[in-house]
Amino acid sequence: MTSVLAVPALRRRERFASVASTNDVVRAWLAAGEPEVCLAVADEQTAGRGRNGRTWTAPPGAGLLLSLGFRPTWLAPDQVWRLAATASLAMADAAEEVAGLPDRSVRLKWPNDLVIATDDSGGALESSSERSAVRKLGGVLGETEGLGTDDPRVVVGIGLNADWPAATFPAELAGTMTSLRAASGERPIDLVLLLDVFTSRLEARVGTLFGGRFDVADWAERQITTERWIELVRPDATVETVLARGVDGDSGGLRISAPTDVDPDAERTVLVGEIRRVRLATV
Repeated sequence: MTSVLAVPALRRRERFASVASTNDVVRAWLAAGEPEVCLAVADEQTAGRGRNGRTWTAPPGAGLLLSLGFRPTWLAPDQVWRLAATASLAMADAAEEVAGLPDRSVRLKWPNDLVIATDDSGGALESSSERSAVRKLGGVLGETEGLGTDDPRVVVGIGLNADWPAATFPAELAGTMTSLRAASGERPIDLVLLLDVFTSRLEARVGTLFGGRFDVADWAERQITTERWIELVRPDATVETVLARGVDGDSGGLRISAPTDVDPDAERTVLVGEIRRVRLATV
């Protein structure tokens, strides 16, 4: 008899006052056999992290800090990156709705940032230009174990600056970060509502992904790097300035061209594992 996989649904949801890392909490749940989808939310993380060992901190109650656990036997290993992309899109949808921001004002900066283009006062812009300030709103961290086996496990962590007044941003980050509160003109953000809207949007999008469809158009259109000059920072710290052409819906990579390419129309694709960081270039 052929088994039929159930559509992934949120089966466990737990809130913590303070944890070291919600990703670690969810990883332990999955290791203990917890079914997908499980969700850990924290008011505070004492050892939150981003890509390549970077830290992620926010004052208690100022951010939405969460991790999701999946057992994606229903996804090919080379398509698992779509879980983090899907969670990013669900969070962008929820952030705009709860903060009253214009549609598509929350953008994605490949590979793992949620950003907003802002005006001089810090308010969100409906569209961006090379001269608009792009400020980081949040980050997404995907971690995997057992891909290609019968027990694949994926943890997707998201840290979003939500009800964080601009006046209390750390001085060293104030010029590059933002929050939903700041982007909406210091409108208070209801974190409970934000979480509820996010989980609703997530379940719908994951159900679509389970059915074999990924919203490539939305993922591509939200990319703020497209047709911008960027700096690729490699693992060995070398930097290459290239033109971002778009994203590849099959591999999840970034399509780029470089001034040194012999053919000006030539493109190549860079994968997440090949770079340490992406920066918007000043040219």
